[in-house]
Amino acid sequence: MTARQKAEHWSIGSVLDARNDGGSGALLGYLPIGFPDLATSIDAAVALVDNGVDALELGLPYSDPVMDGVAIQKATQAALSAGFRVRDVFQAVEAVRSRVDAPVLVMTYWNPVLQYGVERFADTLRDAGGAGLITPDITPDSAAEWIATSEKTGLDRVFLAAPSSTDARLIETVNASRGFVYAVSTMGITGARADVDAAARSLVARLRGAGATRTCVGVGISTADQVTEVLGYADGAIVGSALVTALAEDGVAGVARTASALAKGK
Repeated sequence: MTARQKAEHWSIGSVLDARNDGGSGALLGYLPIGFPDLATSIDAAVALVDNGVDALELGLPYSDPVMDGVAIQKATQAALSAGFRVRDVFQAVEAVRSRVDAPVLVMTYWNPVLQYGVERFADTLRDAGGAGLITPDITPDSAAEWIATSEKTGLDRVFLAAPSSTDARLIETVNASRGFVYAVSTMGITGARADVDAAARSLVARLRGAGATRTCVGVGISTADQVTEVLGYADGAIVGSALVTALAEDGVAGVARTASALAKGK
């Protein structure tokens, strides 16, 4: 990792803390890498930050996206059909970080990381300026290799908590996570919803009780009003499907407009 990259490396925790110290939570935006093509996905990610998004989640397209809703599934399948390769992740992260000063987390199912090599993936992500990983399909008790590797590289590791999680599981998740805990607002797959499930508020309270210092809520957030609602009790609001839909329908300009509208909820 170069001195420049070290100087510019922001952890997601520092951004969440800064936003909260300033009296507002953070807005996190998700987009898949390689949709509709690699260059446009990079431009779209930059547009998010330029229009009020505080931190980025760049999704690694995967052939079996069990957690993702229709909009994200279509986008990731299009990226795979267009020739996406895992190495494109690191190119995208480095390109985005060269243009905006915001943390970039990679959201990925675990199999691509395992196939690439956990240490190799982590080292390359760190050297590209990435902040860490969000891993939706592994739990802390099955993530020993990733936890050990992230300790060595200093990368953040974000695990998910659901309303159905037991108190014991929440404590385990809090203790294993670094950066924040990802609170899934509803049961099921991602996608914009008219109402963010009230279970999110209860889940965040339970995570606080389990010792969490930073919690971000995702799945189903699609309006500025919902961002405001979530930031009333959580440290960050995560938006994905609404941004992916905007990119699919109106390109980078559409993403910029949608991000700007969402940011009004902070």
